[in-house]
Amino acid sequence: MALGDSSLFSWKSKATREKEQREYEAWAFPHGPEQRAKLEALMRELKPKEHLSFMMMGFLTCKELYERFLEQTGSSESAVDFLINEEKQYKNVIRKREMTTCLALVLADTEIDERCDYPSAEEVNARIRELDGLRRKKKGLAAWI
Repeated sequence: MALGDSSLFSWKSKATREKEQREYEAWAFPHGPEQRAKLEALMRELKPKEHLSFMMMGFLTCKELYERFLEQTGSSESAVDFLINEEKQYKNVIRKREMTTCLALVLADTEIDERCDYPSAEEVNARIRELDGLRRKKKGLAAWI
């Protein structure tokens, strides 16, 4: 399922929809339900007042965008740079103040293995601050150029 796909007027059979859902779940959580559960727990710890469904939607959108830009550029640094500095293009799905949170979770997600050992909330918060610093630095430099 690609970003922006809508099944509002889909005429797919129930079996086809279920198959596509399983494929999407396998892409989103290749290590299975345990991975999803641990990621959700981390999200709740990071943002206890945020609705989990909104955080998950932002995370999955960011994950898809990150993978797309990673494939295009071949560089994680370039993909991160693009997402940090061009987040306004995706403001309908990921709020500006949430982009670095989503991106930090995506980067943490890329580093896990089948044990699903995500970093602690403190470590993710440190990465969020690092990503926020990159955004300010990039935008600050652009203002001087």
